[in-house]
Amino acid sequence: MNPNGDTRSQVISTYHDHPRFICATCSAVLALQDELISKSFSGREGRGFLMHSATNVKLGKKEDRPLLTGVHTVADIFCMGCNDRVGWYYHKAADLSQKYKEGKYLLEREKMVKENNWKLDE
Repeated sequence: MNPNGDTRSQVISTYHDHPRFICATCSAVLALQDELISKSFSGREGRGFLMHSATNVKLGKKEDRPLLTGVHTVADIFCMGCNDRVGWYYHKAADLSQKYKEGKYLLEREKMVKENNWKLDE
């Protein structure tokens, strides 16, 4: 898929009334907060969050990348709303101790906003 293609019309609005992470640039929903596995990861631009799933993202090209915990096969992920790179997807981990990351998403903390959707008494 071309990460530079216009995909704004494909953004799904979902997860109403659920705490979620949204894109800091365009406010597209990227993930439910319930999908968070760990906040103690490192992304390209600082802190990263490991997530079970993500939405409104498209995969870039698959590549082998040396990361802090060894070489992983990953693909950058891009927001469907604004095409910003928001993290990466773990396809494969070479080291046995890192296999738990396979099929998971790393979302860059700086690229998203936590939205709690609190209900206020009127």
